[in-house]
Amino acid sequence: MGLIHIELFTTLDHVGQAPGGPDEDPEGFPFGGWQAPLMDDVAGAQVDAAYEGTDALLLGRRTYDIFAAYWPQVEDNPFATLFNSIPKYVASRGTPDLPWAKSTQLGPDLPGAVREIRDRHQHVKVVGSLDLVQTLLREKLFDRLDLWVHPIVLGIGKKVFDEGAVPTNVTLLEPPVASPRGTVLLRYGLADGIPATGDMSAPRRDAGGEG
Repeated sequence: MGLIHIELFTTLDHVGQAPGGPDEDPEGFPFGGWQAPLMDDVAGAQVDAAYEGTDALLLGRRTYDIFAAYWPQVEDNPFATLFNSIPKYVASRGTPDLPWAKSTQLGPDLPGAVREIRDRHQHVKVVGSLDLVQTLLREKLFDRLDLWVHPIVLGIGKKVFDEGAVPTNVTLLEPPVASPRGTVLLRYGLADGIPATGDMSAPRRDAGGEG
């Protein structure tokens, strides 16, 4: 069985809308392209490494349209070579035109379709696609969650964790790494169960004896 990887750029207040440019998702959002001033070589290398071994993309309709209008026109770029050559699976409630080569629309049973994709591929990447991401988080249909957390607060915009999020445990897969401009990569894996609770006022025993 393969792995579903969610790759997201977010602000400190968890806004994930339109990081790449002002025309990406402009409706009611004045900060399109907020990621560009914060990119540096370290974060760029992290993004490059994250896509090594990718053999399929799972995208929402809006992200698909943006990618399909851009990547087929790009030459001499490793991301273009990768994205243009691998299967693209699109989640949409409508009947979209899918002109990008190797594109397939998923059926109405999204959880079932995602499980089939996971059985068919080893490393499936979910890029952007916040509505789709929230469904995957709610259904716990992901295996890895990579969050590049940028040192800004926007106070407006679509968020990674929105209404409908469910209690979920994740485990940190590797130590966080900060880039020179302050972006921190947090790499998590889905864990079993739901978050536990406790009482911080209760007596505790420390390693050296009674607390």
